[in-house]
Amino acid sequence: MEREYLIEKIISLAIEEDINTGDITTNALIPEESRATAEMTAKAPGIVSGLDIALRVFKYIDGTTVWTPLVKEGERVSKGDKIARIEGSYRALLTAERTALNILQRMSGIATATAIFVKELEGTNTRLLDTRKTAPGMRLLDKMAVKAGGATNHRMGLYDMALIKDNHIKVAGGITNAVKQVRASIPAGIKIEVEVTDLNETREALAAGADIIMLDNMTNEAMAEAVKVIDRRAETEASGNMNVQRLKEVAATGVDYISVGALTHSVTALDISMNIVPNK
Repeated sequence: MEREYLIEKIISLAIEEDINTGDITTNALIPEESRATAEMTAKAPGIVSGLDIALRVFKYIDGTTVWTPLVKEGERVSKGDKIARIEGSYRALLTAERTALNILQRMSGIATATAIFVKELEGTNTRLLDTRKTAPGMRLLDKMAVKAGGATNHRMGLYDMALIKDNHIKVAGGITNAVKQVRASIPAGIKIEVEVTDLNETREALAAGADIIMLDNMTNEAMAEAVKVIDRRAETEASGNMNVQRLKEVAATGVDYISVGALTHSVTALDISMNIVPNK
């Protein structure tokens, strides 16, 4: 229910900011009764994500829109591949075009970048995580795209998992106090993750009962040692300045997860075009 609500809210806001009182150019040029057919085409190779969201944008404008996907969510496409065919009101196709493409291109760009990182981790036991470094208001869609690219979603927000970071630790007077206070105030079943920067903090977080220990900006050697100290008594996450070139080396330390903010904070949209032809 919450997911559906958020998707509708995102689409509604996106359409409101773009269309507002109406598409004055299209409405002046296209007769209301005109119908047309459009095709979306990949202009670059990548992973497609956001098909259902794009469909819902068109349906929001014109409920009679007929959408025929030509690829599946998470499918790899080559330059020139057709992604979808859409038939409906000519006005609606033109009016919804930019919003639908913005979402589809962004989500596909995230999925494409994610798939590159995931491929680097093939053959290891380490999984790729996203972060909260997403476009404000777009987090759900960003994380859906990460999943389409083959990675695992980290917490959605501040409400579904506790993550004790350096500033929390300062306020609490140490890792032990921070974990104790958070554990006492959150519902049972919610995990607690603690950010650490060295082996001493790692030992303290483990002793305090952290479920996940984030090894933040540590060298590969220090992370490998921390993994040995933890010895599967908590899950481990490597974080900080992660790039494709480092992934295999970091995975070799034995960490359970590697989180990469660049998946969503530095998005390169996948180039997708849409060509509209009026029905005869």
